[in-house]
Parts: sequence; structure tokens; C-alpha cells
Amino acid sequence: MRIGTFVLAAQFPGQGPGEALHRAVRSAEAAEDCGLDSVWLAEHHFVPYGVCPSATTLAALLLGRTRRIRVGTAVSVLPNHHPVALAEQAALLHLTSGGRFSLGVGRGGPWVDLEVFGGGLDAYENGFPEALELLLDWLGEPRVAGRGERFGFREVAVVPRADELLADGSAQGPEVIVACTSPKTVRLAAGRGLPMLLGMHCGDEEKAEMVALWRTAAREAGQPAEVVEGAAHVSAGVAQIADGPGDATETLVKTMPGWLRQGLDAHVTVDDRHRVMRDPVAYTELLCGLHPVGPPQLAADRLAATAERTGITRFALLVEGSGELAATEENVRRLGADVLPLLT
Repeated sequence: MRIGTFVLAAQFPGQGPGEALHRAVRSAEAAEDCGLDSVWLAEHHFVPYGVCPSATTLAALLLGRTRRIRVGTAVSVLPNHHPVALAEQAALLHLTSGGRFSLGVGRGGPWVDLEVFGGGLDAYENGFPEALELLLDWLGEPRVAGRGERFGFREVAVVPRADELLADGSAQGPEVIVACTSPKTVRLAAGRGLPMLLGMHCGDEEKAEMVALWRTAAREAGQPAEVVEGAAHVSAGVAQIADGPGDATETLVKTMPGWLRQGLDAHVTVDDRHRVMRDPVAYTELLCGLHPVGPPQLAADRLAATAERTGITRFALLVEGSGELAATEENVRRLGADVLPLLT
């Protein structure tokens, strides 16, 4: 089982973005020190829900400050990026880190980002498959031309090649993961044999159904058996470790609703469509009931149960729910020292 952290750089009420980013960096460094497997970085724009606007830039910083841990994006929002530019960044980070970078991509939401960055609503609603295909071509081919409806350009050389030899003699490009929230995206990822990132709002039953759909679609697309059986999907969740049965839940219920209310309410849709925001307290309580929130043994049991029910053995866990630097670092330490040994 591979346990990693999920870093949003969440800006809690009363905090500035610099404080949120400093906590994000320190939590990632602590994750390496505590023996965790990975750090996954989110991308958000114009909202205090998460104040990291470039997951690849933050990944570059963390890859330079660490030596062992895997660093990935969860996710880079593909409609906000030119797929070639994002693929070039991924190749650069993959090669210079010795293969420790994972590129997670997603469709994002119908937010004003689409207006600011010029992708438009069509990039969100219809353009994801074309953008993903071009990105994958760039990561796997020596020369690429844009032949789609949105991206058209003459054939050019891919420099640097993502699959050039690394220091260990391997020649594989960076891992690419797709955030999946709908059957359509599950089938798209499965057709290319790409593992999924599944959100923290999903329970084990829903995740198990998505994994089963992925496997069926991958087989139908002709993916080899080893790809189908060996797909390393990632389950996002929340982790808060405390000794008392209700202490961890109490901590999150005190802090997370204020952040969720402030952060989610700041989202603006690109077309002024109506949206319904989750009740922040109820959503926090839901997350506490789904994920490793509680004493170490309970946390380990919940992770093991998710792995058994879904077949997923990689986890990206939000550890900054307390909103405080020292408490976040202690939470990461306990995840590594008290929970991880119970899973091995």
C-alpha cells in the first residue's frame, strides 16, 4: 500500500496565501521525512479554496527539495493549458527528477478560468479528449503535429523526449493519471490504459463501480491483461490522526467548514449557470465518516477496507484540515509513524 498526501494549499479564514503555501511546502517536506510515498498537488485559480495556481511549478520546487518521494499533480486542469506546453513541463520534470514526477490531468469545472485563459466553455465540455490525445502523443512520439479541431500545427520535433534514458537506464515517460468523475471520462482513461484519480467525495462502493467499469472498458479497448490488472489507480481522501475516538473529527468539524464555505463560495461560473454549494458542515462530516479520520488503528482499518473493496492501493490524503502548520506537520508525522506500520 502506498500512502501519499494531497496538498491543496488551502487558505483558511484569517490566513493569507503566503501562509497557506508555506504550510503546503512544509507538509510535503514532512511527508518525505516520514516515509510516505508521494505528494499530490492541486491547481486552483482565483479562489482561496486552494491558492496554488500552477501545480507543475510547485512540483518543480518540491522535486528540488526532496530526494526520494514521488511528486504529482492532482490535477493540472487541461482546458486551462496548451497540452504541448504542459507535456513539455512534464517531460522536463520527469527527466530532471530521475522519474519521480506524475502528471495528473483533469477536465476541471465550468469556472471563469475558461474565460481568463481563453479556452472557453467548449474546451471544458468537448475538448478534453483531443487535448489529452495531443498531450499523450507529445510524451510518447519523436515528432508531433496538431491535427484536431482546436489544436492545429505543422509537425515539430519533441524536445526533450520524455522517454529518453534516465540515470537508472529506464526509458519510460512520466506516469499520466486522469481525474475521473463520470463514466465517459472513465472510458476515455481506460481506452488509453491510464489509471484514474478518484475524488474524496466518493465512497468505496462508488469507487469500486468506477474501477470495475474501467477494467471492462480497458479490456474492450484491447488493453493487455497486465495493464488492466496492474493499473495503479489513486484514491483521494482526508486523513486526521488523533488518539481519542472523536478528537480528529472534532478538529476537522471546527476548522474545515469555514474554509469550505469561504473557498467554494468564491467559485464563479463562466456562463453564470446556477450551482448549489454543498453544506460545509455536512460535507465535512461525510468526509470524516468515509476516510482515515480517528485513532491510528481506525485509520489503518479504513484504508485497508477501501483497498479490499476497490482494489485501489494508492492514496492521496488531505492532511491540512486543521489549518495550522504545526498541527499539519504532526498529522503527517503520525500518518507515517503510527498508521503506515499497521498497513505493512
